[in-house]
Amino acid sequence: MKHLYYILLVISFVSCKNDVSNTSTSTSTEAETQTIKKSALIEAFEYSANAAPIISVHRGGKSIKNYPENCLETLQYVNDSIPAIYEIDVAKTTDHKLVLLHDNSLERTTTGIGKLTSHTYKELSDYYLKDAFGNETTFKIPLFTDVLKWAKTNNVILTVDIKRSVNVETVIDAIRAEKAEDVCIIITYDMQQAKNAYKLAPDLLLSVSARNEKELGWLLGSNIPTENMLAFTGTRLSPNNFYKTVQSHGIKTILGTLGNLDKQAESKGDVPYKLWQDKGIDVFATDRPFATAKALGIKK
Repeated sequence: MKHLYYILLVISFVSCKNDVSNTSTSTSTEAETQTIKKSALIEAFEYSANAAPIISVHRGGKSIKNYPENCLETLQYVNDSIPAIYEIDVAKTTDHKLVLLHDNSLERTTTGIGKLTSHTYKELSDYYLKDAFGNETTFKIPLFTDVLKWAKTNNVILTVDIKRSVNVETVIDAIRAEKAEDVCIIITYDMQQAKNAYKLAPDLLLSVSARNEKELGWLLGSNIPTENMLAFTGTRLSPNNFYKTVQSHGIKTILGTLGNLDKQAESKGDVPYKLWQDKGIDVFATDRPFATAKALGIKK
């Protein structure tokens, strides 16, 4: 997948430059953030006509037998097979450790009981992750810092979904502490979240909600540069001209095929993935990464 390999080359090049820079990484004042180097992803994810599609693996791999969602071993497993980026969910324990977990309750995805926010990380370490079919595995709930380290080492891009238990600034500080700005995209869901994230981290690429003309207009009228935007267009198909309008501003489009659209594609022999690409979809956020990659001709 030439386009994703280009992205990774840009990341490697810019990361090397940033490593020798004395640029401040503090987020405490606006003056300090203005001196920070832009993430390599801002250039790498700029819209380009005829670029190869990109797969975004929902929850790091949600429906793979024996491989749980939001699990470091699952990220490694998928990454060994296909080029992709990975959407992960970051939550916080009662002792302020950042971990990967989607639900606030533990029962669905782990052998634990109760709320994540009522447990320390040490308590969580006694539990094991379960796959989407309820099978217990030998894998543990990973620390966000460990996933960041892995992503940097392997030039893997993460899209970071910040759960309600966590302050956005805390996650950004964790990314900066690991010098992982060139492999992280921050997910936002509304205009206020997008503005807040941009204020805290004007150097990072943001996934922003642009499900229709009204939301796109809000974004274009904001102080957020379009180069900082990836447009999440929702989990339903929009008119073809909408995707072209988004792209005309230099912004890549993301379609959430996870859920109903993935099921629709499966029932039709996966043909729709290619049709959706032709409509103007740049990034496919999917629960079926292997099937999507095959349908779109994406290979390592």
